Amino acid sequence: MPGIREVKQLPYSAQQMFDLVADVGRYQEFLPWVVATRVRSDSEHEMVADMVVGFKALREKFTSKVHKDRPNLIEVHYVDGPLRDLDNRWHFRPLDNGHCEIDFSVEFTFKNAMFEKLAGQYFDRAFRKMMAAFEARADELYGSNNSSAQTVA
Repeated sequence: MPGIREVKQLPYSAQQMFDLVADVGRYQEFLPWVVATRVRSDSEHEMVADMVVGFKALREKFTSKVHKDRPNLIEVHYVDGPLRDLDNRWHFRPLDNGHCEIDFSVEFTFKNAMFEKLAGQYFDRAFRKMMAAFEARADELYGSNNSSAQTVA
C-alpha cells in the first residue's frame, strides 16, 4: 500500500496538537479541499466522522473511524468512500522543552490501479500542503513560533 510519512518537531505541546487534530468538525475551516465534515459519534476514545473533499467539480465523501489515545495517538481507519483503503496515524511525543514531535503517516490504496499511479504522483504535494495547513492552524490557535519548527525526517 503506497504511503508517506513525516516527522516534525513543533513548538506546541502534545496535548495542543492532539486537540487540533482531533477537532475533525473544524477541518473545513483550514484544510485544503475539505468542503464539509460531520461527526456522527464521538467519545473519549473513538469517533466516527464523514468528510467531503472537493476539487473543482469533483466531490467525494469519506467515512472514517478514529481511535484516540489522548494525548499520544490518533489512528484513522477508512470505513467507506471512493478508495479501497486510507489509513493515517498521528503520534504525538512530548519533548522536554514543552514542545512535541509529531510522527504522521498516511497509507492509501485506490480501487483503480491506474488511478492510483496517476494520483500517487500528486499525493506527496497534497500531503505536504495538508501538513502545512495543520501547522498554520496551530500557529493561529496557539501562537506563531515557526522558527523553532523543524523537520526531523
